[in-house]
Amino acid sequence: MRETTDILISGGGVAGLTAACAFGSAGFRVICVDPAPPVTEVDADGADLRTTAFLQPSIPVLQAAGLWTRLEPHAAALQVMRIIDAGGETPEARLVKDFDAADISDAPFGWNLPNWLLRREMVARLAELPTVSFRPGTGFARMLVRDAEALVSLSDGAQVAAKLVIGADGRNSPVREALGIPAKTTRYGQKALAFAVTHDVPHNDVSTEVHRSGGPFTLVPLPDRDGRPASAVVWMESGPEVARLAALPVPEFEAEMTLRSSGILGPLTLVSRRSVWPIVSQIADCLSGPRTVLMAEAAHVVPPIGAQGLNMSLADLASLLDLAEQHRTDPGVPAVTDAFHRARHLEVQARVTGIDLLNRASMAGAPVLRDLRAKALDLLYSARPVRQTLMRAGLGVGRKAATSARD
Repeated sequence: MRETTDILISGGGVAGLTAACAFGSAGFRVICVDPAPPVTEVDADGADLRTTAFLQPSIPVLQAAGLWTRLEPHAAALQVMRIIDAGGETPEARLVKDFDAADISDAPFGWNLPNWLLRREMVARLAELPTVSFRPGTGFARMLVRDAEALVSLSDGAQVAAKLVIGADGRNSPVREALGIPAKTTRYGQKALAFAVTHDVPHNDVSTEVHRSGGPFTLVPLPDRDGRPASAVVWMESGPEVARLAALPVPEFEAEMTLRSSGILGPLTLVSRRSVWPIVSQIADCLSGPRTVLMAEAAHVVPPIGAQGLNMSLADLASLLDLAEQHRTDPGVPAVTDAFHRARHLEVQARVTGIDLLNRASMAGAPVLRDLRAKALDLLYSARPVRQTLMRAGLGVGRKAATSARD
């Protein structure tokens, strides 16, 4: 039996679930599929222990999707982005620069939430939407595009005729492969450890990147845990070093991570398991095809620096939803798909390139290169107009939007 729908979304990660909530809230008929059911409990096997910082421009997208009222009670505000250079002879903070959201806005830069919790709340929201069918355990198999529809075969044998197919199915996207769109991938020889910690010193809503070599050590605020201040950590290093760190007994690991953090929050206590993630940059050559668009990691992947990854994905979603609203009777026409590529591809290219450069700078191991990095940070920070421009660029908003943002 063939089903019909307005939109078929391949991908049940955070981006795909958000897209399903957004299009469903806007009244579109949506089918969302993913071969792997979402893990929605922190202690379950396969739980994603990373966190996502939603920057200011992403909040209206979450509000329109009916998600923000669910997420806000669990979110930790990010008022200050602190960059520490610890590239001297010892891993001690030799340069500390704070980028305060109050310089450009009366709202925080963003709000941080655990990825497993995002999935839990998003799945619950989907259950409230009568026009959305979420099918975990079923994946995209193949697609035949016709003038008036895309005929999608699913892994369970079902066929769906969709006006628009959204590929939000990861860096190895089956939808992108079905379209024959190549992607440029850059590998850094890095991996990331993701885990949660508690500490003695309150984080005071400050997100901190500590730069030495191998990549940043990033502490992002979480709500208190068992009465103690808590943070999520992403620790980027070379692949072999991450393997060594992941295998350390907990007491030795805690000693090493406290040292790598420059001790800025006091001794760090591990309160979760450690998960390992590969670090790459990737960008698809094109973000659309006949009756199809690519978004999120099917379109672009960046290292976890500056909270850009998922916020780029939600910028994709905002652009696509706006275009689809203008063509509600047929959201898969070229006026949507081609316009989406034109609206997003240059912006995505610029951000992937910029984050690539930042990551290479953070990896610097030679003392002379680390000294140059510290001098560049000091120079950029010291000029207030430059500092404010960098903060607005990081948010992806202009002067007016950043100044008037509200939570």
